Amino acid sequence: MDFRNIAIIAHVDHGKTTLVDAMLKQSGTFSEREVIEERVMDSNELEKERGITIYAKNTAIMLGDIKVNIVDTPGHADFGSEVERVLRMVDSVLLLVDAYEGPMPQTRFVLRKSLQLGLKPIVVINKIDKPTARPDVVHNMIFDLFVELGATEAQLDFKHIYAIAREGVAIRNLTDEKKDLQPLFDLILETVPSAPHKLDVPMRMQPANLKYDDFVGRLGVGRIYEGTLMDGMKVTMIKPDGVRTTHKITKLYTHRGLKKIEVAQAEAGDIVQIAGIPDIMVGDTVCEDPNAEPLPSIAVDPPTLKMDFMVNNSPFAGREGSLVTSRQIRDRLHKELEINVGLQIEFPESSDVFTVSGRGEMHLAILIEQMRREGFELQVGQPKVVLKEENGVTLEPIETVVIDVPDAVVGPVIESLGRRRGEMVKMGSENGVTRLEYTIPTRGILGYRTTFMTQTRGEGIFAHQFSHYAPFTGEIERRQTGSIISGFDGVTTPYSLESLQERGPLIVGPAVKVYEGMVIGLSMKENMVVNPIREKKQTNIRSAGAEALTKLTPPLDMSLEQALEYIDDDEYVEVTPKTIRIRKKYLKEHERKKHGVA
Repeated sequence: MDFRNIAIIAHVDHGKTTLVDAMLKQSGTFSEREVIEERVMDSNELEKERGITIYAKNTAIMLGDIKVNIVDTPGHADFGSEVERVLRMVDSVLLLVDAYEGPMPQTRFVLRKSLQLGLKPIVVINKIDKPTARPDVVHNMIFDLFVELGATEAQLDFKHIYAIAREGVAIRNLTDEKKDLQPLFDLILETVPSAPHKLDVPMRMQPANLKYDDFVGRLGVGRIYEGTLMDGMKVTMIKPDGVRTTHKITKLYTHRGLKKIEVAQAEAGDIVQIAGIPDIMVGDTVCEDPNAEPLPSIAVDPPTLKMDFMVNNSPFAGREGSLVTSRQIRDRLHKELEINVGLQIEFPESSDVFTVSGRGEMHLAILIEQMRREGFELQVGQPKVVLKEENGVTLEPIETVVIDVPDAVVGPVIESLGRRRGEMVKMGSENGVTRLEYTIPTRGILGYRTTFMTQTRGEGIFAHQFSHYAPFTGEIERRQTGSIISGFDGVTTPYSLESLQERGPLIVGPAVKVYEGMVIGLSMKENMVVNPIREKKQTNIRSAGAEALTKLTPPLDMSLEQALEYIDDDEYVEVTPKTIRIRKKYLKEHERKKHGVA
């Protein structure tokens, strides 16, 4: 069989998953009886809720007699490690770019990785039906980016096509009739090289991704580079350090549409899933010949952010969750390492605190959100950057940031980024929108997103991507406000909250159970301890203001990501299946004074 292997890469929300939807529908992959949802590849519950792709997924379509394996990749910077790995499985990429926004930080990241591997991308300029679309300008921006990233002459001669993924339309020229995706299918068959099909040599394959199945255990997802792989075959697994172990393939699957199909054998060039090797990892070589040469190992960029996970020890511990012990949290984190290659976790012998390192706040927040939905109760500390030491110099991660804001609010944004040690690289304005490009320490953007949305009245676009490590730039003030802290245990009253809301936005409403040391609001100045459970004194004398109604502003509904952004070094986020609370590390006021964090 003839195989063509491609990955679809892009910045978040540029239309990857929507395009895959349309390709699946128009290639005849689905039967007429199947009910097809929107963004059908986003099968995870959190992906559907957030409208983003979190995990790279494999699918396949048939174009005549040719099987096209497609990998839908995440667009959010925090899941970049998923993209890095799957690029090793494919022979080309569809680089999707928004016809108005143009190349964004994640576009730069995934394109750099593709060019370094020698892949020749096909550029798809999507959303050309937008009123603000500027496809010709964006095409020139993409060419400039190729040059900037050191593309070869062959890579600079890339093919491009225009698309409206939502309508399932692709055209070679802007004046062509908009019918279907056939022009894109034709371009893929013309441009993507056939996968090498060596069948007369012993089998070698390499997993670039991991899955987990409750029935067969860990699955290695990867490409067969040589030979024929068969169910029941005895194989040798070679680790990057050279250790070789013998195993037997117990299950073999290929892809067709959204289905995982069990097969007896698969050939070189195809992308498959294999079971039977319990400790298989990304980058291992699986081969038929025990003395075979290993394939080049797959390196993944290291994590840049870390956070402490610990047992919940608040006064409300154990009330809302069923999985609350240190052992249960430890087991769950071990299980996560089975498939989440971008994570690193420290498991100390004598401590109940587990340090979890990942690629960004969202990467870690997704794990916490999954755990709370499974019934876990835990506390997490403030996200902190992972520092490195080289030749006696402390290095910290630096991010590339691209910001689009209305012209009227550019000033406050520039001022804020300057305070956070950001350095402006480029600035330009068009149609009332200013684009700012910065390099800034990762510490500088922690906790800034909420401030940014306030400064831009929700109209700004903020995108960032890890760039490199550089010498430590000095201290950065992360938060200029304090917290409103409950000094009592009890239930909040409207009477008490009415006077407290003048001191800053509250994050709890009336009739909410609180405990001493729990954060109930955001102080505009320093930390303050208050009484949120005070009740109005009752008398038998009718006063002139007796009929006055209590007027409360609705409390801020803090999401998990907002809570993680907000907390300071002396605060924890308490996460349960039902509630997200913020609390002080030391609950009693005299304890906070003793440790100098009152």
